[in-house]
Amino acid sequence: MTLTQWFVFFLIVQIVHFAGTWKLYEAAGRKRWEALVPIYNAVVLMKIINRPTWWTILLFVPVINLIMFPVVWVETLRSFGKNTTLDTVLGIATLGLYIYYFNYTQELNYISDRSLIPTNKTADTISSLLFAIVVATIVHTYVMQPYTIPTSSLEKSLLVGDFLFVSKFHYGARTPMTAVSLPMVHDTIPLLHKKSYLKWPQLPYFRFPGLQKIERNDIVVFNWPVDTVYKFFDTSKRKADKPIDKKSNYVKRCQGIAGDTLQIKDGIVYINGKQLVLPQRAKPQYSYTVTTNGSGFDPNYLLSELQITDGIYQTAQNTFLFSALTEETAERLKNNPGVTSITRNISKEGEPAVFPQINNNWNKDNYGPIYIPQEGKTIALNSENLPLYKRVISEYEGNDLKINGNEIRINGKVATNYTFKQNYYWMMGDNRHNSEDSRYWGFVPQNHIVGKPVFIWMSLDSNGKGLNKVRWERLFTTVGGEGQPYSYFKFFLMALAAYFGITFFMNKKKENS
Repeated sequence: MTLTQWFVFFLIVQIVHFAGTWKLYEAAGRKRWEALVPIYNAVVLMKIINRPTWWTILLFVPVINLIMFPVVWVETLRSFGKNTTLDTVLGIATLGLYIYYFNYTQELNYISDRSLIPTNKTADTISSLLFAIVVATIVHTYVMQPYTIPTSSLEKSLLVGDFLFVSKFHYGARTPMTAVSLPMVHDTIPLLHKKSYLKWPQLPYFRFPGLQKIERNDIVVFNWPVDTVYKFFDTSKRKADKPIDKKSNYVKRCQGIAGDTLQIKDGIVYINGKQLVLPQRAKPQYSYTVTTNGSGFDPNYLLSELQITDGIYQTAQNTFLFSALTEETAERLKNNPGVTSITRNISKEGEPAVFPQINNNWNKDNYGPIYIPQEGKTIALNSENLPLYKRVISEYEGNDLKINGNEIRINGKVATNYTFKQNYYWMMGDNRHNSEDSRYWGFVPQNHIVGKPVFIWMSLDSNGKGLNKVRWERLFTTVGGEGQPYSYFKFFLMALAAYFGITFFMNKKKENS
């Protein structure tokens, strides 16, 4: 929905509210017109139902308001003596329209001094549960979101089985665009495996100011622009049609920011003509071909010394493919007495699968140069570079793009240039030969950015057993920063022990007083 459409929709809602509640406002000693004025009518309603004024804010927070509306409907009914279970069910089941019936057909007796204390344990439990859901949803949406690493594309920096906290406020919290959605779940209802949202209506994109901008080498969580991983679906249905904020969450390292010109030469990333220097914690990996003298590998050496547990494939007699090795590990592998040579694999032939899926001889190791769109920047547009920006113009920025031979029309007008409406980023995995990233599907728009991983609170190794399943050295470590990761787990345990100790002492003191 456009801003104009939302404005009209908002006005309609105000009229509907006025028509169904103006008599209630008068019965509560307020003026009839107060039920009509947008936002102010909600402030007055909070006073009528004896709830704090700040509840008004929650009525306008996407997703949170879906929880608050039924609460306000029930509270409004109870403020006029409608306390039965049937009244509550009718108020919620009719989406508040039961108030219309009550407003016009019943004698209105306003209870100004209504008690807000729950009358029974069940009501108290429901009230506490709703409050907890509201608080948790606010934190999840605007502050911090839990996330699990599902793939090895950032192996070494982030491992499969890492449980992260992703900050929403570092890059600026994005308000939900999908207005009707279950709180604290992404696109699927757990266990039921059904959609957790309605595609309509859609709110306009808005992001609060952030603490920082996305920088090169930042690890970033974002909504995958071309939706869900294609191999999870039928090959005939490459794209799953989801709203932006319900697209699958991906995590990659930002290699290029808006305005950069990026190129990859023999697997090395260059930005604006200079090699991109990776941080110390980044461990880029590549596939290597290893030949032996026939004696093979010592499994104990591979496991204990090099920590290589998988990704080893025999391609010929005495020849093996290692799918993901760091340069350091490759150098150490040379010390194996059975190794005669080790060569990093570099793609030379063109790969039709790489973005923008045209025959230009680009591949995952030799790619570009390519300009990353920047908000407000204008580029010349022609048939040669159009494949790079076609999706940007039509899908990400919502223009009507038509092509007739060499003629390009945008929104019905012949176009020889184009000005970008938002910033874009180039995201890649550190596991260079085992990552489906921007090299295969292109740019990540600013409005797809979710947040910044900041903390690993748990890490589980699927190959471990018992206590060894937990990667203890990774617990409570930061994702970013210089040097090797440092675990703050012992400090957490100390703080937890101190909390319980102080709580126990205070309770004992209270009992003895």
